[in-house]
Amino acid sequence: MSHHDDQDHLENGDFVEEDTIEDSDGFDQAELEPNEIEESRVRRKLGSRLRRRRKGKRSKRRINLAFLPTILTLGNAVCGLAAISVAVSVNLPWADETKLFVAGVLIFAGMVFDALDGSAARMTGQESRFGAELDSLCDVITFGVAPAVIVWRLSDVFPQKLSWAIGVLFTLCVLIRLARFNVETDDDDAHDGFDGLPSPAAAGTIAAFAIALPDVAAIATDPYYPEFLRSIARFALDSSHYVVPALAVCLAYLMTSRFQYVHIFQQVIRGRWTTHQFGKALFTIVIGFLLHWVALPIGFCYYAFAPPIRQLFRRNEPVTNDK
Repeated sequence: MSHHDDQDHLENGDFVEEDTIEDSDGFDQAELEPNEIEESRVRRKLGSRLRRRRKGKRSKRRINLAFLPTILTLGNAVCGLAAISVAVSVNLPWADETKLFVAGVLIFAGMVFDALDGSAARMTGQESRFGAELDSLCDVITFGVAPAVIVWRLSDVFPQKLSWAIGVLFTLCVLIRLARFNVETDDDDAHDGFDGLPSPAAAGTIAAFAIALPDVAAIATDPYYPEFLRSIARFALDSSHYVVPALAVCLAYLMTSRFQYVHIFQQVIRGRWTTHQFGKALFTIVIGFLLHWVALPIGFCYYAFAPPIRQLFRRNEPVTNDK
């Protein structure tokens, strides 16, 4: 092989080591025809290009999946900010009940994002301290501040300072609840249950009352319904101005308590259903079909108050020693 041929190989990016360079088929290039040598070189170049393209696609897919949990977490914050904006807006041509309904729906949308971001982070292997802290900050907006605004809008029968104090108390308890959760939860925690009422459930209880208000108002004014049912609906509307602030105080206490609550979303995605739980779910679906949005406050109040009541009764039960 001449010196001129060596220079050609070096200019083409190939390193030539004497006259015995083997191709991928195990033959010496000196034994091959020139056209076969060129074909072998082209195949190697095409193979390297395909490998680079595949690696590029895999890296892009990993980058996209890495952003997915963060996008879901920020979606939670967007829903919370939108709920606050709608609840306090004076420019929207909607009735107050409609504004509160939309704000409640946005809080529920934030709950969906909050339920999905943790699962997305675990599935994509993107769990990090940054994601956990960002999730807590977004939860403060959607599950702390937005429900407090709904309480302020519904508690107009109380003095302004009292209603303001109730909303602030609720938000502060959400902050304490989230800080305690971050400190006490390990990375390998199974997330099967909670110590204290979860802040999304507390916010969902307040939002459920806001969502049910238009349905209750329709029942109170629609002559299609019997008079006794309309009377109950009118009483519910009038009492909601007192019930929701009192409920916010109770929920604030339950969030900072040590009562045990199950993680419903984890049970659903893992398929851990007992016959008793399946019967409860079926009963809830039937009630929801009959009562529409009015079933939401009933369901959330049951989740918030049933576990503490059961656990308190168990503590007070006399201990019997079987002989």
